[in-house]
Amino acid sequence: MRMIAKAVSIIVGLLFLWDPVLCRASGGERYKATIKAFLYRHNDLTVVGEPIFYTVKPEDTLLDIARDHGLGYNEMALLYPRMDPWMPPAGERLFVPSFWVLPTTKHEQLVINVPEMRLYFFQKDRSRVQTYPVALGDKDWQTPLGTFFINEKRPNPTWYIPESLRTEYGARSMPHGPRNPMGKFAMKFSAGSFAIHGTHMPWGVGRLVSHGCVRCYPEHIRLLYPKVKLKTKLEIIYEPIKFGRKGDRIFVEVHPDVYGKISDFEEYSEKILEGYSMAVYVDPKKYRAAVRLQNGSPTNVNLDPGKPAQKSSPRASTDNQVERPGNKKIQNF
Repeated sequence: MRMIAKAVSIIVGLLFLWDPVLCRASGGERYKATIKAFLYRHNDLTVVGEPIFYTVKPEDTLLDIARDHGLGYNEMALLYPRMDPWMPPAGERLFVPSFWVLPTTKHEQLVINVPEMRLYFFQKDRSRVQTYPVALGDKDWQTPLGTFFINEKRPNPTWYIPESLRTEYGARSMPHGPRNPMGKFAMKFSAGSFAIHGTHMPWGVGRLVSHGCVRCYPEHIRLLYPKVKLKTKLEIIYEPIKFGRKGDRIFVEVHPDVYGKISDFEEYSEKILEGYSMAVYVDPKKYRAAVRLQNGSPTNVNLDPGKPAQKSSPRASTDNQVERPGNKKIQNF
């Protein structure tokens, strides 16, 4: 029976790739969203949101669960790599990582962190931040890194088809409509033809699937579009390891090196820890575990109470018994 169920799951997944209507996660009108603006402080509150637990319903997929909680597919798939994304076990109680470490920028206006596939919109005058999952360019069409600004905004945008795809679509452009991959709103930024926009295939959010553009869930771009003004600054960064604080607790959030830019991730992780201003309060063993897992979820790495501060290198330990999470609670928050 397990083999039959697995075969059915694979067939459903393949059909889903061809026809997004087959999955509940692709329906547009079902999904509503309201603005969630989280308070942050530079010194002691750089972890925002709160994690929850969710019990899987019979009709759920991991994509549905992710989207219902404002997450991209990657954020659930990294936590549950062994779980069938199309047929998660009904009744299973899942940890949902609906909290995030803020990227280490000046927290000005728009920031996109490529490894986590997430956008942050800072309202610096109010010390508030909104955050949304995104889809980004695949490895052959990488989303550009750098500092840009929003230079054009368009509702109901026409898609001007890249030359490499014109033969496939048989046209040079595509007007607004249900098959237009730009969705209902687009905000072009000063990096050529790239834009932050909606999508007609929401299942791609949390994946590397575009030709370099930044795709948002339809319900999220509706919220973001009217708030982002022309000339808004946009930073696109590459930060797979982030440290943050929530009061006296220190968290680390580690994501895979999605574009393969880091030749030695362990060495990279050492440098990040050495450069962290509160490294003396970080438990190296907990930090190593988070680095190995790379599960994208903030993990508490405080030294235990009464334990002396340590200066040992993360590379020094021989503790290799770190298991990838499956269907169990794995966070200490």
